[in-house]
Amino acid sequence: MDSFRRPANGAVTSHSDQLVVAEAPPPSSLPPPPSPPPPHDPFAGPLASVAPWNFSVLAALMFVVTALSLSENLAVMLVTFRFQQLRQPLNYIIVNLSLADFLVSLVGGTLSFATNVKGYFFLGGSACVLEGFAVTFFGIVALWSLAVLAFERFFVICRPLGNVRLRGKHAALGLLFVWTFSFIWTIPPVLGWSSYTVSKIGTTCEPNWYSGNYSDHTYIITFFSTCFIMPLGVIIVSYGKLTRKLRKVSNTHGRLGNARKPERQVTRMVVVMIVAFMVCWTPYAAFSIIVTAYPTIDLDPRLAAVPAFFSKTAAVYNPVIYVFMNKQFRKCLIQLFSCSSHSLDSNPNQTTDRGAVTGNSNTGEMSAIAARIAATEALRAGNGSGDRGAFSQLPIPENKVCPM
Repeated sequence: MDSFRRPANGAVTSHSDQLVVAEAPPPSSLPPPPSPPPPHDPFAGPLASVAPWNFSVLAALMFVVTALSLSENLAVMLVTFRFQQLRQPLNYIIVNLSLADFLVSLVGGTLSFATNVKGYFFLGGSACVLEGFAVTFFGIVALWSLAVLAFERFFVICRPLGNVRLRGKHAALGLLFVWTFSFIWTIPPVLGWSSYTVSKIGTTCEPNWYSGNYSDHTYIITFFSTCFIMPLGVIIVSYGKLTRKLRKVSNTHGRLGNARKPERQVTRMVVVMIVAFMVCWTPYAAFSIIVTAYPTIDLDPRLAAVPAFFSKTAAVYNPVIYVFMNKQFRKCLIQLFSCSSHSLDSNPNQTTDRGAVTGNSNTGEMSAIAARIAATEALRAGNGSGDRGAFSQLPIPENKVCPM
């Protein structure tokens, strides 16, 4: 028993093997756990998890998209200003689409290029809010312009109000609706209903999809409904009714060799327009809904940047689909850049040469198709074989059906 003794500090020591069992230090002497790293400040520097070359690739892509968009849409506005025959009511909304796309690229494209070169949004929080609002506002203006354009074409071809034609005042009301409606649903985040914040990759600003607050969720759902579901529904319904109307005309005049050519062209163009709309806006809309439903979802910042990039590319192919595939616009563009002494203004009515048949409609390219439909309905009403023979000799020239 003498070989063991308890020292004053409480350790047990054996003289035979010098085994010492020390007591554990009190809890107060344990080192504190490491503190979590401070949250990343998107206005102070780039994300450490994203390699610098990724930002260089994004900057290069945005430079190409922005340069193409600015040049294409500026050309559309210049050629419309230069040639009077292009300034028709149905073309108002096309020029409005080009203006909105031009502003999206001018604000969003140039800033996105600059911030990706730096690797982060170096302009500060206030500039982030302004950039987020401007890009979203102009983008929704462009999106709703597509919907109004589809409705106006339906109005011209199907004539749901009978003899009421599309006039300048109707086109102006359409423009007023587009800008007012878009402003109503993009200004709330500036005023406190949700917010505009830096994107996940840190180089652009957008609505706050990642917030878990109930009020933010209600805004995103409302925004999704009014700025994606509604215009998509208008586009599908309008072009669907327009295509069915043209199919009836083609069936009535099926004995003509070229009777179905306009209908095939219009159907092909409608499919291209709807597919382009879906490719552009569906990734962005789906991303917003998924992130809103699961705000804690862990997404790679590079993957999260893809939907916004797709939406910005619309400013490049919208002019190609809606303007450059139009033979009248294309001829005027060639005239504008060829610097020829001969001016297309010498024949300002070249697209309305059937004014006697169309009632001097000011809708240009749509007038011949509208007249053909009116003739078909007259034939169905039993106007006689003489009228039938006269109307059957009114084929639609190719330059009257593009773009649809």
